Amino acid sequence: MKKLIIVVISLVISNTIFVSQVYSKLNTATPSLSSEAAIVIEANSGEILYEKNARISMYPASVTKIATAIYAIETAELNEVVTVSTKARLTDGTRVYLEEGEQVPLKKLLQGLLVNSGNDAGVAIAEHLSGSVELFAADINAYLKDTVGIQNTNFENPHGLFDKNHVTTAEDLAILTKYAMKNEEFMGIFGTKELPWDGETWDTILYNHHKLMREMPYEGVTGGKNGFVEQAGTTLVTTAERENLSLIVVTLKGNSESAAYSDTIKLLDYGFGSFATSSIDEGTRFAAGGLEYSTSRELFYTRPIGEQPSMQVQQGGKLEITDSEGTLLFSNQLQLVDDSKGKQAVAAEHTSSMIEKVFSNSHYLLIVAVGLFAFFCFRIRKI
Repeated sequence: MKKLIIVVISLVISNTIFVSQVYSKLNTATPSLSSEAAIVIEANSGEILYEKNARISMYPASVTKIATAIYAIETAELNEVVTVSTKARLTDGTRVYLEEGEQVPLKKLLQGLLVNSGNDAGVAIAEHLSGSVELFAADINAYLKDTVGIQNTNFENPHGLFDKNHVTTAEDLAILTKYAMKNEEFMGIFGTKELPWDGETWDTILYNHHKLMREMPYEGVTGGKNGFVEQAGTTLVTTAERENLSLIVVTLKGNSESAAYSDTIKLLDYGFGSFATSSIDEGTRFAAGGLEYSTSRELFYTRPIGEQPSMQVQQGGKLEITDSEGTLLFSNQLQLVDDSKGKQAVAAEHTSSMIEKVFSNSHYLLIVAVGLFAFFCFRIRKI
């Protein structure tokens, strides 16, 4: 039985597991950062590849708008028309220069929110969704905890302007972004580099404020949001993808804009130079303890480049993947395969197929009919 398990797992590893080639290790030195907090996670596997003060409470500034955007997308229709209030019109900071009474589709406000970091768009969205900024804060905090699953965040507004109680962590922002990335509408706006803007009093082209999206292009960047208020320093959330790796990088409280971008580039280089993500197809089967188990969905795990991990299925169906030093990279509970229904279905299908073959060939029927007729004639004569 042990030999069978080894053979099955070896075949799976060689034929279905690794979606990437084996690379030599590059850029594996752990980066030194000036930002006070940071994290890198792989978006498919969710594995943390680097962290620094990732669970320390911090001020997020405008990266707050990632939460506002995904909440609006998931709780309202994008073609809803929003009427701009006086409060939205008078919001401080970066704006898209909305006018009181102006009517704007929700999707356009989300574009102004994420691409141009419009604080006025954020207030207009909050008031439209919840009636006021205060009620919006309660609604989005409940959403972040109950739907997204982050527990160390409290937002007091939709835009990130400073409030001493408006806090989050690098880890929560990474988990939030991972969640939002699954939404195509969100990623379409999050990845927009420039956009014509035709407002009631402001006609222009909006340019994404995240420098790695446009001014300092980095290969593979798929989206980004920047932020700054004095108390928060420079904050950045960046998504990037190359071949078999999808990264989310969060840096908080950079002491300067250039330092924050330098830190982000270091972390992207580190992630792409050091790790690869592999997948296991849905329905892949494993043998253990005389039983068969299978994956109920496609599984992802991240490993150091060049690492050839080993796989073992424990009795009871728990799949464990470890590196060459025995460190656990990934574990997942597999489902027990019940082949009884499948075998019955195959037998029924086989019988049905045989009947169809007989009746679909008329000359076979003729031969059978003639044979039966001859047999009965012979029996009658004999009687």
